[in-house]
Amino acid sequence: MKISELKAGATSVELEGVITEKGEPREVVTKFGKPLKVADAVISDDSGSIAISLWEANIDLVSVGDKVKITNGYVSEFKGNPQLSTGKYGKIEVVGKE
Repeated sequence: MKISELKAGATSVELEGVITEKGEPREVVTKFGKPLKVADAVISDDSGSIAISLWEANIDLVSVGDKVKITNGYVSEFKGNPQLSTGKYGKIEVVGKE
């Protein structure tokens, strides 16, 4: 799947791309009162780019320039823009360097 094909509401997203931006981690409190760390990043391929949320251990897993594979991701909408996430059941893995 290509990034340009992603739309809010898409599930079972599988794609490969390069992390082109990565912000500093920050702590958020979930609606269940649990504090978690999250960092905003951008993943790109030859068709475009999309924001991705990196949660907890995934923050340290990837760096700018890493080629990553997303498995079982989903696309939601945040502040009117599509955003990719791996959520509880998805996976992000580094498969190389750009």
